[in-house]
Formats: sequence, structure tokens, C-alpha cells
Amino acid sequence: MVYCIVQTINYIFLIFVPSETSDVACQWRGYFGYMSISAATYSYLIQAISRLFFSKFSTKYPWLITFKTHYYLILTHWIVVLIIPLSSVITKDIYFRPGLLCWVPLKYTLHVAYTVFAYYFVPVSSIIIIYIYIYKRIKNGSKRAEMILNTVNDKRDLEVFRNIVILLSIYITGGIPTLIFLLFTIEISYLAGIVTFTLAVTVEKICTILLDRELRQVVWNIIFSRNRVTPFENTITLTRHRVNFRRS
Repeated sequence: MVYCIVQTINYIFLIFVPSETSDVACQWRGYFGYMSISAATYSYLIQAISRLFFSKFSTKYPWLITFKTHYYLILTHWIVVLIIPLSSVITKDIYFRPGLLCWVPLKYTLHVAYTVFAYYFVPVSSIIIIYIYIYKRIKNGSKRAEMILNTVNDKRDLEVFRNIVILLSIYITGGIPTLIFLLFTIEISYLAGIVTFTLAVTVEKICTILLDRELRQVVWNIIFSRNRVTPFENTITLTRHRVNFRRS
């Protein structure tokens, strides 16, 4: 949601407000653009850490699965997300370029490498490591009794792992044109990356609804609600008939 809002604002400035040529304003649009990307990727890392707490440490450290701990996780997530893109406004690497979004230009190799490493590589690799660990623990459990007790949780872990892999794959696929642009400086790849990453976010949201049973049921009930609304006049007429019937 944050990504969609931020990118919509960036596109509005790019297409409908070309007269806004301030470098400082462009730097802040770049900051919020990178912030929205890291907010999405690091949110999956927080989910993976939470799943690790429930899967591995819930018995030995029960305080790790409390609401308080998860509030701290969410707070930490947003602190990290707000700090990571600060290079966009601290440096002067981002500046206004006609017809282009406010991203770090390719000529600033070190800054581009930082964005790829901080916004993509760190969270994605951490998520993969965590879920590989969870998966191996499920498959290689040595205590049969413990495995029997945790069967339901293990199935849930595998289901969440599958869902996370699907959603991350969508994100990674959406970023392929941008990666091609960074490696080979093909202009059409840059333009394609603008569209594909936004499309990937949209597809990811749809898949989130389809993969989550409870969320899917809520959306289904909202769209195909069977609750009929009784017309106001019919309600009054029905009430009057009931009153007259009681009097008689």
C-alpha cells in the first residue's frame, strides 16, 4: 500500500507536474520511493523472523511470541526502513532529470550498489536463510514425539514458506528489467522496469488475497455479500402490519 501511494505520487510529478524541477524535491521523492521499496521487502523479513520465533523458540523463550515482542519488531522495521534510504537526501547523487523518475543515476556506481544491497540483497537473502533453516528443522527433526506435537505448526510453517517464496518470486520478476538496465544501460529496460515493478506489486497483492484463506473469505464476503437490504417503505409497511395484528 505504501509503495503504491508513493509511486503514484512520483508518477504524478513525472507526467503532470514537469515544471517542478527542484533537485531537493527530487531527492525527497527518491527517498520516499526507496523507502517504500524497503518497506515491502523488509516486511517479509519481519514475517520470517516472526515465523522463526513461533517455530523454533516458542517453547524455550515464550516471550518471543508475545504481542509486545511483535510490536518491537514492527517498530524496528519502520526505524530501519526510514534510516536506510537517508543516502538519497544526504548525498547529491539524486537530482532532477527531465522525463525520468528520481532514482540514483547509474554513473554513481557505489550508491547504486548500496541500493541493490540494502533494499534487495540483505532482506531477500536473510529470508531465504531463515526459511531454509525452518524447512530443514521440519524435515530433519530428531525427536519423533516433538515432531508429532508440532505437526500442525510445521504444516503451517511450510505453507507460509511456500507463500513467501511465491510472493518474493513475483517481486524479483518485477525487478528483472531494472537489473538489466543497471548491468547493460539499456534505456528500454529502464522504462520497462517502471511498469513491471508496479505491476508486480499489484499482482503480489492479488496473490496475497488468493493465498490467504481467511483474507480471501473476507474479500469474498464483501464482494458477494448475501445480506439483502430491505427497502425503507417495505420496512414501515411490515411494521404497521405487525402492530395492527397485535392490536387485533
